[in-house]
Amino acid sequence: MDFTYLNNTLESWAIALAVLVGATLGMHALRRLALHKVQALAPRSPTMADDLVATMLCKTYLLIILILSAYLASLALELTTRQHLVISRIAIAALILQLAIWGDTLLRAWRDHEVAGDGRKTSRTIVCFLLRLTLWVVAFLMVLDNFGFNITALVASLGVGGIAVALAVQNILGDLFASLSIMLDKPFEIGDFIIVGDVLGSVEHIGLKTTRLRGLGGEQVIFSNGDLLKSRIHNHKRMETRRVAFVLRVAYGASDAQLTRVPQLIREVVEAEPMAAFERAHFFNYGEWSLNFEVVYHFQSPDYIGHMDTQQAILLEIYRRFEREQIRFAHPMSIVRMADGEAPPHPQAVQGAAGAFRH
Repeated sequence: MDFTYLNNTLESWAIALAVLVGATLGMHALRRLALHKVQALAPRSPTMADDLVATMLCKTYLLIILILSAYLASLALELTTRQHLVISRIAIAALILQLAIWGDTLLRAWRDHEVAGDGRKTSRTIVCFLLRLTLWVVAFLMVLDNFGFNITALVASLGVGGIAVALAVQNILGDLFASLSIMLDKPFEIGDFIIVGDVLGSVEHIGLKTTRLRGLGGEQVIFSNGDLLKSRIHNHKRMETRRVAFVLRVAYGASDAQLTRVPQLIREVVEAEPMAAFERAHFFNYGEWSLNFEVVYHFQSPDYIGHMDTQQAILLEIYRRFEREQIRFAHPMSIVRMADGEAPPHPQAVQGAAGAFRH
């Protein structure tokens, strides 16, 4: 008489045991082989994908492999429908748990991965926390659904509770999502020199709720992230060139030859500077007390100190050239002409007339 246990012969149990052992050893060996290959490839790869895969493979647990192998072994046995259902549900729950562990490991590795010049660790941490929370909530709901629980009411309760919390902390959430927007879109980074309204400064810190600038006077200026993103932001660090425009005022009385010479003289001075690209110099209008020339050039670097050094060199050289060419700079003045035989006006009146032309 053949020995049977749970309606299966000894031969069936032997086959199931062989499948269990073989599947466990096979999956474990496959994991070790894949991990060895990825770890050997990671040092030669410029991306972090290999490191992430290796970290995920290290988080593959033997217990979950055993559960999956047990499910495969159960296929060789004659079991009741209920028994098959219980085993399959346990196997699916184990698979969901393993996938959640891999996803959690991937998110934590991304959070801890340091990038040169990346000052957004706080924002990365909160993004990672929100994604991990979402991952585990979804995994938990899937496991409950797998075991036959009705999760519809639970999901509805979570939705209502989430709306209530969102309404209570909407200002904080607004700044939080603004912080995430700054992290993802990167309109500026730590160390950038930006202008927001009438505030100029370097970005010192980008937090979950606020961003802090160091003003030109040394003071710290704090913006909420929501208000900051609603403003027009000028990021000077990302400019490639600086357009420089200024006006030279020549005194009335200059000769035609001198006026004709001025644009060419300015071109020579600007083109002599290696970082300056001359655009134009024109006699563009008659002023009340000067003949006005507009000068435009481009400084080929975003460096502000370098720009000011070049501007200074250009202005000093123009002054020297004007001295040699005997071209006089204009300055605000007024001329009062007296008619012969008329009494001079009161000194205070003359002083007031002159003062009206002074800047």
